[in-house]
Amino acid sequence: MSLLIQEVPTADAPLELLLQADPSEDKIRSYLPGSKCFVASMAGSVVGACVVKPLADGAHELMSIAVQPDHQRLGYGTALLQWVIGYFRNAGARQLEVGTGTFGYQLAFYQRHGFRVASIDPDFFVRNYPEPIFEDGIQLFDMLRLTLRYPG
Repeated sequence: MSLLIQEVPTADAPLELLLQADPSEDKIRSYLPGSKCFVASMAGSVVGACVVKPLADGAHELMSIAVQPDHQRLGYGTALLQWVIGYFRNAGARQLEVGTGTFGYQLAFYQRHGFRVASIDPDFFVRNYPEPIFEDGIQLFDMLRLTLRYPG
């Protein structure tokens, strides 16, 4: 069975799935307008989704990427991210950016795909979320900003 990845209208974004990557429904709803939403599905069931927002000067920000828990660590997130990287490269983007926590599997996930640390946003998760966010029992405080620059 093959994975189908396609753009869908942001009105059809799978909010429950995106909440796994960003626990704030208000934040997700704030960045959906003007963004592009992509879903990965198998046999008609959505297994992954991601949202990318345009920035200035040919840059785009990966706002959220999530895979259904029972489909994680099977390569679907990698396939979705690689597809999105190719989509924006072919569209003439200059770079793709993402913000993530300072530790955990997400950081290694992005680095494996060529993203490099560009900056640190101290206390981002404390300033922007009403409840503390924990990963592997450790509270997230700072956000790492990573960038993937396209050649040319």
